[in-house]
Amino acid sequence: MIALPLFGAAILLLGGRRTDRWGHLLGVAMSLAAFVVAAVSFVEMLGLPESERRRGIELYQFIPGIADMGLLIDPLSISFALLITGVGSLIHIYSVGYMSHDPERRRFFAYLNLFVAAMLLLVLADNYVALFIGWEGVGLASYLLIGFWQFKPTAAAAAKKAFIVNRVGDFGLLIAIFTVWTTFGSVAFGDVTGATVTGAIQSGEASQGTITAIGLLLLLGACGKSAQLPLQSWLLDAMEGPTPVSALIHAATMVTAGVYLVVRSGAFFEAAPTAQLVVTIVGVATLLAGAIIGCAKDDIKKGLAGSTMSQIGYMMLGAGLGPVGYAFAIAHLITHGFFKANMFLGAGSVMHAMNDEVDMRRYGGLFSVMKVTAVTFIIGYLAIIGFPLLSGYFTKDGIIETAMEHNQILGWLAVVGAGITGFYMSRMIFMTFFGKKRWADDAHPHESPSVMTVPLVILSIGSIFLGAFLILDNRFMKFLVPAVGAPEEMPTFHFVSTAGLATLALVAAGAAFAWFRYGAAEVPRVAPRGSFLTTFARRDLYGDALNETLFMRPGQWLARIAVFVDNRGIDGLVNGLAATIGGTSGRLRRIQTGYVRSYALSILFGAAVVVGALLYVGNM
Repeated sequence: MIALPLFGAAILLLGGRRTDRWGHLLGVAMSLAAFVVAAVSFVEMLGLPESERRRGIELYQFIPGIADMGLLIDPLSISFALLITGVGSLIHIYSVGYMSHDPERRRFFAYLNLFVAAMLLLVLADNYVALFIGWEGVGLASYLLIGFWQFKPTAAAAAKKAFIVNRVGDFGLLIAIFTVWTTFGSVAFGDVTGATVTGAIQSGEASQGTITAIGLLLLLGACGKSAQLPLQSWLLDAMEGPTPVSALIHAATMVTAGVYLVVRSGAFFEAAPTAQLVVTIVGVATLLAGAIIGCAKDDIKKGLAGSTMSQIGYMMLGAGLGPVGYAFAIAHLITHGFFKANMFLGAGSVMHAMNDEVDMRRYGGLFSVMKVTAVTFIIGYLAIIGFPLLSGYFTKDGIIETAMEHNQILGWLAVVGAGITGFYMSRMIFMTFFGKKRWADDAHPHESPSVMTVPLVILSIGSIFLGAFLILDNRFMKFLVPAVGAPEEMPTFHFVSTAGLATLALVAAGAAFAWFRYGAAEVPRVAPRGSFLTTFARRDLYGDALNETLFMRPGQWLARIAVFVDNRGIDGLVNGLAATIGGTSGRLRRIQTGYVRSYALSILFGAAVVVGALLYVGNM
């Protein structure tokens, strides 16, 4: 699985221009081949008894005495592998059409293959060190893809921003790995189980504070990759990359890595209730923040980015609720991979037809000319808002109901977030596909070619049926037991519940309000100024301003002070000493005149001083 896309990336990068004509085909083939291997592995796993569905594969000795390079095939890792290679392959196929006129298409597919390979290593690794290599590989690939059109200053800046913000989270993950090693003497997932962590606390080998610190540091790493508060600022800027990149990062790969890390590290969080509570709080805060941001974005891709931030917040909320929450979180992650990739690629299809225009205020009425794109996008929209019997209805409502059972406040805040989701996603649909045409004079919208629409159709099918397949009869929860443990009691999905009815009511109210504002009413082509709250959302809740105030500007002053101390202090001391010696020697040099009479006079004067001193000492 890992070697195939990695091989494709190597051939395309090392082959250079000689691979331009067929490079995109190789990229697609390697991703599809990895999917076939994943599917075969999945089928093989289903043929094994539950007790044998966790297999370690040793590859080679990596760091002697600390970590070996090995892979772990279990229900959790194979679920991610299927999502990454399956949805990733559809994005590869879509990219063949979307990037058809780009002269650097071959390089683009090389980076896509590299991204898939790094993400597969991340989820298949059997220890934290190998996971970290994949973790950094994903960071590198995201930097290359977000800044793919590096001739655009905004794209180059966005790539650097994503890279730097993620380094903050990566620092937390590194410290967590160091702490795990020093505490338990191993970084392998098989050695750091729930029983191991609990036993270490009871025996006094590890304190409760140490386990809590490990959990919080792991969460910091997860916040960076999954764009959770307070490390979310890179996500919306990442839209500067080509649209297939947005679909890959936001649906199947990078932003899901943090959720995977938290679930894979469940042993620490279950033994540290404080860290587990912080995970749920971060998830709820982020799902609300992302939803609020999505309400004010006129850029269709940035609106979807805010939506991704919000939906990952739901997954984080679920990941902080124990084994039952793990299953709902990963199920929502998988269904989200389908309907969010569907909508991002649908947005790319709209942009392809509208001369790369991203402002929804310049769309309107596109349903009549882009029916396949519109219908598939609407299916994704219905799934994400939790329309009854579609995928999101089962997975997101499962997270909300589980949260209600653990903490009423967090549960009701998640319900409010669902209502806001109903508004901003309906706003996107009405502004893009319905209402009056607001196109530019040179716009001639048309349906995209089949190489772009077929992936949309396949993704929309998953958006309809996948949630019910995973959740009903606790099918996915039972499947995950060998990887994350069994819950105390298997839950029952309630088609009618207080939380479910409240969620549907708020979603319907949000959709109705969106229709009143953007469906029935005329949408101005220039965004009105709006209230303070609108400005607050448009500026991403002033996240960038906060980072500049707390970190960037103090950092600038620190750098200036360091330069001043270096120039005036350290360099001043060294240069001043050199100048003193140089000036003194320059003055002493004047004594050397070259005249014998001057030297004789000096000798006479010196002899007189010596004689006088001797006479003085002799008379004492």
